[in-house]
Amino acid sequence: MPELPEVETIRRTLLQLIMGKKIQAVSVYWPKIIKQPDEVEQFSDALIGQTIQDIGRRGKFLVFYTDIYALVSHLRMEGRYTLAQSEEAVDKHTHVIFHFIDGTELRYRDVRKFGTMHLFRKGEEFLSLPLSQLGPEPLEDTFDLIEFKNKLASKKRNIKSVLLDQTVLVGLGNIYVDEALFKARIHPERMAQSLSDEETNVLYRSIIETLSEAVKKGGSTVRTYVNSQGEMGMFQLEHNVYGRKGEDCKVCGSELIKTVVGGRGTVFCPSCQN
Repeated sequence: MPELPEVETIRRTLLQLIMGKKIQAVSVYWPKIIKQPDEVEQFSDALIGQTIQDIGRRGKFLVFYTDIYALVSHLRMEGRYTLAQSEEAVDKHTHVIFHFIDGTELRYRDVRKFGTMHLFRKGEEFLSLPLSQLGPEPLEDTFDLIEFKNKLASKKRNIKSVLLDQTVLVGLGNIYVDEALFKARIHPERMAQSLSDEETNVLYRSIIETLSEAVKKGGSTVRTYVNSQGEMGMFQLEHNVYGRKGEDCKVCGSELIKTVVGGRGTVFCPSCQN
């Protein structure tokens, strides 16, 4: 699943590709992707004549802003947007197409069909699910250190599970939780409540630094992720632990171990993260 750096990279790419384009029609081939409104026809009809004014991001969600609507899109495991010419063939995994008046099309392709789209009036997108219960953005001023400490102190769960909880902090998934915990030298199975003030300070900085660097590198290309122009992210070349089971730790040379924490595959260094 794309995490904050990947979704931010997609957002920036799409801004270059579709900003100012006017929607002529919308085709939906897999109605279950549309979660709001209830009727797919309402979704399609509402967007006809709307112009793409901006594209935002909230955690792992993209938010397409038109003249009067906010379209909240979650890519889940395999979702991907591409810009195509209308005469180009449409493959069987393309489930939603936004047809623009200039003859181009924004196509949403999703092999697993897990992605979701919610359409709201602008200004109402944060009042209801899926955005209403999300935690702060780690790369914005809303990510407050004191609030972060208080949240960790109240959680009777391991630190990895807490960091994956999108109501605590948005945008982090398996890749960047593993990387941030390694950078902070914290074992993923440590109870969140057990972290000292200094350890929480280090973790706070590690999360920001890890995500900031990943955004600069265009995210991590893991499995099928590419941005909307087909370009791979390069942060996977910087991974210290994720995807490196059995390899040597870049810091101490110990063999990296893979285990399961909170139902998620987890790689860590037994020496650096003890």
